[in-house]
Amino acid sequence: MIHIKNALICDGTGREPYPGEVLIDGEKIKAVGPAPLGDLDAEVWDAQGETVTPGFIDSHRHCDLAALYDPDFGEIELSQGITTAVMGNCGLAPAPCAKEHRDELYDFLEPCLGPAPKDSFFPKVSDFMGALGAKKLPLNLGVLGATGAVTTAAKGYGNVPFDKESRKKAEGYIRDAMEAGALGLSCGIMYTPECYSATEDFVFMARVMGEYGGYLTSHIRGEGNTLTESVEEVLEIGRLAQVGVNISHFKVTGLRNHGKGIERAIAALEKARAQGQDATADCYPYTGGSTTILSLLPPTVLAAAGPDVPGFLGTVEGESLLAREIEKEFDSWDNMVSSIGWERIRISSCAWEGLAGLSFRKAAEKTSLSESRLFCELCSKEQGKVGVIVMSMAQADVDRVLALPWVSLISDSLYGGGERPHPRLYGSFPKFLREYAGEKRLLPFGEAVKKMTYLPAKRLGLKDRGTLAPGMAADLLQFAPAAFTDRATWEDPKQLSRGITRMLINGKEPGGKPGKLLKR
Repeated sequence: MIHIKNALICDGTGREPYPGEVLIDGEKIKAVGPAPLGDLDAEVWDAQGETVTPGFIDSHRHCDLAALYDPDFGEIELSQGITTAVMGNCGLAPAPCAKEHRDELYDFLEPCLGPAPKDSFFPKVSDFMGALGAKKLPLNLGVLGATGAVTTAAKGYGNVPFDKESRKKAEGYIRDAMEAGALGLSCGIMYTPECYSATEDFVFMARVMGEYGGYLTSHIRGEGNTLTESVEEVLEIGRLAQVGVNISHFKVTGLRNHGKGIERAIAALEKARAQGQDATADCYPYTGGSTTILSLLPPTVLAAAGPDVPGFLGTVEGESLLAREIEKEFDSWDNMVSSIGWERIRISSCAWEGLAGLSFRKAAEKTSLSESRLFCELCSKEQGKVGVIVMSMAQADVDRVLALPWVSLISDSLYGGGERPHPRLYGSFPKFLREYAGEKRLLPFGEAVKKMTYLPAKRLGLKDRGTLAPGMAADLLQFAPAAFTDRATWEDPKQLSRGITRMLINGKEPGGKPGKLLKR
């Protein structure tokens, strides 16, 4: 047993820290409270007045491949106090994977998930989870089924509607994921091939998942001019499928939408919640997002390109079409280039030497190419394996969202960022606590911790995580809030956070890799 004394207990429920003690027996918390627990035959852990909280839960992290293949996986996460991470978000996952689409899928995923060995192949989610379960894990991991991977495996990347056969395949893939223990289902309605899917297609897949008690989390169709309509689409999917829904990385993009755009979307969610719908959202504490270059392509270009988008952009026809379409406004699609400008889009990862870290405008000047020509060159020569950071949000909007009581904190970390990844990979959790509970004082400390512990655990259905209480898993942190800080910046992002004094994962210190694969 471990007896933690002289601590400030912040239990994850939203309650402010109070002086207290914690008793841990094996993998579980046996007792916690303000009163002395007495003299016990246990190893004493003197917290010396520092704060003890539940381990942080990152319910949106694109670490699917890193968890399997990166020998240093866990270092970045543990430095931020993350004891549980969930993968398979935004419909992006390495499983299920049909053999004929293996290279297409993995090339598409690489800017987000990072590279995978050429022999990496997981026909079903159960195969992928089996591979995770066979490893010693530095932290707890959970898996979501991903409708983008399901759709690709069932019918490929082209603009082909679901038919009876492909629906049957999709249902089989989702049932396999849920029966293997997936925590829910994610979709990436913005991405190929899901951008071609209709609302009823997502309702069908969500209903299958809902039979197992999971929830649906969605990267919505549009986050700029069509934000409210895109939120309402996911709410409608949830109502028709009768499942709980979550809006992934809830934000508004585009300079013209700052301020007013987010209020309309918040009103839509709060109306649904007031009517009894199980609807939540999550958010990361930065004004820039990170994605793949292919997500910036207008629908007209995607339609003309067919399944081989990089190949099409390498042709005179493709380059000419992109140049005409890339700065246009569209009624039902948010054009990031026209809404924020080339100067606010940074190249975060590419093989072209000297371009990572530059804005598209600066990179175009450096290469003596137009922005649209450079876009085509990057897509065609690097098979779309290019990551970008889009500085698309207003700080006031991010602050507004993160203060909402039904919004939890995420990092949305991508692992394909090369030398200039988004700093959220390294610093989201301490940055949030430092800024929102500290410098800005927008949230009480206890409420800020709740957004990183209890709220995500509740959303994920993890009934034994997220709070310090008897019977709960012994995932916990000790730190001095003033010393717990992020160091990653836009200019120098690969800097580990620091300030965690001690940590337990399932009752053990992290050196022995005591993490578990968590299943619904």
